[in-house]
Amino acid sequence: MKITAELEPVQCEKRKLRRAIALAEVERRNDDVRSLRQRFASLDRDSKTARLERRLAQLEPRLEKSSDPEDLKAINRQRVEAFYRCE
Repeated sequence: MKITAELEPVQCEKRKLRRAIALAEVERRNDDVRSLRQRFASLDRDSKTARLERRLAQLEPRLEKSSDPEDLKAINRQRVEAFYRCE
């Protein structure tokens, strides 16, 4: 849960960039699309973020198989709360 909390600002920024990219593509603003994709790629290149995302990807399957059913509920609740804070 600590990792997802650390990643929340980056995930929020990525979510906003995905929306902006989609909107710019629909409106055919190619220069904006290019700059937004560059910004998105720079977030992916950040070494700290990439390391945390890899670690989270390794932990998620273990959490899904957890014997404690409350683990998954807590993580899902945290994700939903993070989604609404991002808006």
